[in-house]
Amino acid sequence: MMRQHTVNDIKKCSMVEQNGLAEIRWHGRGGQGVVTAGEIMAEAALDEGRYFQAFPEFGAERTGAPVRAYTRISDEPIDLHCPVSEPSVVVVLDPTLLPSIDVYHGLSNGGVVIINSPKSPSEIAPQQRLKNHLVATVDATSIAMNTLKRNIPNTAMLGGLLSVTPIVGKDTCLNVIVRRLSMRFPQHIVEANKTAFEQAFSSVQL
Repeated sequence: MMRQHTVNDIKKCSMVEQNGLAEIRWHGRGGQGVVTAGEIMAEAALDEGRYFQAFPEFGAERTGAPVRAYTRISDEPIDLHCPVSEPSVVVVLDPTLLPSIDVYHGLSNGGVVIINSPKSPSEIAPQQRLKNHLVATVDATSIAMNTLKRNIPNTAMLGGLLSVTPIVGKDTCLNVIVRRLSMRFPQHIVEANKTAFEQAFSSVQL
């Protein structure tokens, strides 16, 4: 059941930034927009006058192949030049990866995981993870199929992520989505992505 965020949820979400640094690890498959989602977050940080890094682990995406990407966002210059090993946030765009990949690996205590799934967090997450982390789910695939008519859940997952932990401003992120997509796609595609973002933002399960 969906519910409103509680004070404790909000306090826990605030832990995703340690000393002004948020580190995000993205899991998905090629063709789902994993790398693009990380870049959108980074560009939103830039628009807010913050520092950022965004990079994939294995070069260009191959359709259907597992893809991992990273984003760092900070209030101060970032001196790190390595993959994110202890993320404060993990975003899983494809739940079929869960049986074969430990998406919780290295996740900092009190960190946030958001998973693309119609299931509730208690159904999909190991119980020990629910004790140490804030786990959220959002049915981004259904939202994408209803709005975009394609299984590209990245903009929906961005909406779900920012509903759980506002690492960047919601409106800032939406503006970046519109700006990037308007350069490549017709207006109805842009509007469909905005709708996917908004629907996911309001339908997260905690």
